[in-house]
Formats: sequence, structure tokens, C-alpha cells
Amino acid sequence: MAPKKDPSERRGRGRPQSFDRKEALCAAMRLFWDRGYEGTSFDDLISVMKISASSFYNAFGSKEALYHEVIETYMSVAGGWFLDILGEDADTRTVFQDLTTAAAVEFTRPDQPAGCMISVAATQCSPNQHRLRDLLASQRTQAEGAMAACLQQGLEVGDLPTGTDIEALAAFYGSLLRGMAVQARDGASQERLMEIARFGMNAWPKA
Repeated sequence: MAPKKDPSERRGRGRPQSFDRKEALCAAMRLFWDRGYEGTSFDDLISVMKISASSFYNAFGSKEALYHEVIETYMSVAGGWFLDILGEDADTRTVFQDLTTAAAVEFTRPDQPAGCMISVAATQCSPNQHRLRDLLASQRTQAEGAMAACLQQGLEVGDLPTGTDIEALAAFYGSLLRGMAVQARDGASQERLMEIARFGMNAWPKA
């Protein structure tokens, strides 16, 4: 039997867009963030994006293509704090303390779904969604790479003791942030996440 096609995988003829693309992407982002990729229906998407099916096909092509663009939107709109903090002009321990406490705040904001869209999506994506799982894994790898680069700079200026395993430390804090995101999704309060962040900083290498 031929596999059932995604109803969004159609393309119409090119027409000028009659909607605000950024607003539509932000609306789709919140829906995917809240319900996950597979829990979000095509009808729900075009409803919250306030566009017709034909406009969707013309602008995005498919649900999966939209999701890729939504991930980019998430990183620039809702996830920008992460790279901003890693770029702070402060000692490396302070940067990571700020990073974990900011995560506690961002993951529990009342004006958006709880947690981190990318971390939460990884728990909602079924094994057969290979391309989406690869996309999410790539985003996590990039995040850990950014943390590792910050830690490496800290090692070079003496903020970390000689011999510190930078990759392992970046992986630890990446795992901490993902765990905090899942805790937030499960209803943990900002105060609880702050406490987790404080425990996480106890793992910082001693000079």
C-alpha cells in the first residue's frame, strides 16, 4: 500500500503573499511548541496562521518545510537570549550562572508555552520522523558547540582549571538545560528551576 501523503505536501502556483509571513510563522511556532509536530494538524495550522490552504501551499510547500522555518524563527525570536548570554563580557562561571538562571525564567514565562521548543520537541517526535529528529539533533549540537566555544575561551584566560574536559562540561550544561525544559513542561515552577540551576552550578570545576 502506498504511504499516506501529508495533506500539506502540495504546491500551488506562485502568487503574491497576502499575509504577514513573520506573524504567520510566530503563530505556527507557538502551536508546534505547544502541541508538537505530530500533534499539530494542518487545519489547526492554517487556522492560527490566518491563511487559506492555497496560501499555505504557495508560501511554505509542506508542513515539514514550515516546521524547518519555524525552528529558525524560534531561535531568533524566542531563543535569542541563549547566544546573547554566551556573548556576555563576564567571567565564564558568571556567564553559565546567568545562562541557567535565565533558562529558569524563559522556560516558565506565562506568555509562551512552557520549556524550550527544541528540547520538548525531541520528546514528542516519533522515531519514524528521521529528518525532523536530525534537525532537532543538529540544533542541540549547535547549542552545545556554542557553549563549548565559550568554555574554551574561559579555559584559555584561566577561568577554568587546566585539563578541564570542555566537551563533557558543555554536554553537562546542555543536558541540564534540556532537563530544566522538560521539568517546566511538566509544570515545575520558576523557583524549582532556579533551585535546579543552583545545584547545576555546583558542578563547576574548582580551580
